[in-house]
Amino acid sequence: MNKMRLSLLVAGVASLCNVAFAQTVDQGKKFLYYQRYKSANDVFDKVLASNPNNIDAVYWKGQTLLAMKDSVGAGDLYSKALTTNGNAPMLLAGMGGVELRNHKTADAKQRFETAISLSKAKDINVLNAVADANIDARDGDAAYAIEKLNLATQIKNFNVAETYVLMGDAYRKQIDGGNAVQSYQKALTLDPKNAEAKYKIGRIYETQNNPEFFLPAYEQAVTMDPNYAPAFYEMYIYYFNHGNVQKATENLDKYIAVADPSPAVDYDRTSILWISKKYDEAIAASKNYISTLADKADPRYYKLIAYSYDSKGDSVNAKDFMTQYFSKQKPEGFVPKDYSFYASLLAKFPGNEADVAKNYQLAIDKDTVLADKLDIIKEASATAKARGDKAGYANWLGVAYTMNKNPNQNDLYNWGFAHYSAGNYKTSDSIFCGIYESKYPAEIFGYLWCMKSKVAMDDSTGSQGLAVDAHMKLAEVARALDSTAKAANSPDSIKYKNTIIGSYFALAQYYNDIKKDKGAAVSWLQKVLEVDPTNTTADKFVKALTAPPPQRQPARPAGATKPKPGGAK
Repeated sequence: MNKMRLSLLVAGVASLCNVAFAQTVDQGKKFLYYQRYKSANDVFDKVLASNPNNIDAVYWKGQTLLAMKDSVGAGDLYSKALTTNGNAPMLLAGMGGVELRNHKTADAKQRFETAISLSKAKDINVLNAVADANIDARDGDAAYAIEKLNLATQIKNFNVAETYVLMGDAYRKQIDGGNAVQSYQKALTLDPKNAEAKYKIGRIYETQNNPEFFLPAYEQAVTMDPNYAPAFYEMYIYYFNHGNVQKATENLDKYIAVADPSPAVDYDRTSILWISKKYDEAIAASKNYISTLADKADPRYYKLIAYSYDSKGDSVNAKDFMTQYFSKQKPEGFVPKDYSFYASLLAKFPGNEADVAKNYQLAIDKDTVLADKLDIIKEASATAKARGDKAGYANWLGVAYTMNKNPNQNDLYNWGFAHYSAGNYKTSDSIFCGIYESKYPAEIFGYLWCMKSKVAMDDSTGSQGLAVDAHMKLAEVARALDSTAKAANSPDSIKYKNTIIGSYFALAQYYNDIKKDKGAAVSWLQKVLEVDPTNTTADKFVKALTAPPPQRQPARPAGATKPKPGGAK
């Protein structure tokens, strides 16, 4: 009896201690929620200084390090903690997240399953941690995350908004915007002031390029929680990219007021000078930071200088500083626009065609929004066209066509014609004779440019006969279209008359000149006369080809004298 009461008393004291620590850990978690990583890390360090075995503090410090891109530090932290707390589910989940980042998927999966098993699949925090690891890591399994999150929602008295926020993140990873938004809305049902859920709804709409939806979502997020810095920052970025100096500055100031001080903030303040068209000031300020901070300077200062020089019309310096930016920026620091901007600068100098194409392609590959990808392709094709790079122009039209979910007839025609104009006749042949004729069998253009492509691939006399079948098909389709129009009493009933006649003449010439088959040549000329009975050229050639050969005079016997004219003796 006394032993039981003592146990309860100890448990009660331990619980109070845990509450005291939890409040401090919760403070760190709140900073992490606001993406104030330095502040969060400082809090967890203080907690661990007082109690190095605080499992929650270890777990959340590791998550903070991962958010700060320090996976090595997080791995060392978790590995050390596991040597004395090998059965702590949260640490196992955290270590699994590190292993996913190191592409050790099998090891990570074993950690997750062990963590879930040790907690008997009844601890929402553990299930959330396992899901979070799979969502955040590139090698993570979003479906597995959703499975575990759904398991969490089935636990008795479930009431954790964070679970639905994570579920929304998992659906986002699967590029399932509809279910993502529904999950975030469920989070808001449980916690109406959850600014993160509202912010992430905005992020979904932003990927769909719907500012009429995502801007209000960001505004609502900061109304719910004026300390939610990420929403201010997204609004700053939006207005910055759209050249709205006032709103960009306003939102940046609000962001800075609730964010941790950092070198990145200094860069953002300096970048405002560029959209304010204070190019010389932007260049001077950026160069000052580079000079003062040396290798610790944010590489983006080189990019800002490049943009400023480009805006001043100084392409030489712009290219030089952008090249330096690419030599100094870390791989994870690049954004798609970096590559397309660099491509546009390189395009201003001859001999860079391959690098221009490579950088535009990198921009397309790294962008995750289809509309943005298509915009980059449009820029790339316009750049190629302006440089007179016909082959490059044709290539980008092809990239656009294959990426466009709903390409139209003009898109296909322009792609094929660009290859024809570039002299890529085999490619234009495959586009017009293959894709176009198949997709638009009732349109003349596929048959017409199929024929032209094949003519271009043959020699000047058409001796290989590459276009024979194409001429036949073109004439057949053209006659059918005119006949249909005539039956409908359309004024276009002779729209393709000249096209038909041209193909029949080409066929007649091929069979007469190349195949030496006068009969076939005459039959094609007669088809010309079917379409145009008054065609004097066809009539003349028919008569010439069907006329009997001229009679020859009998040969004179050897030695005979030629008769004298007029009966002279």
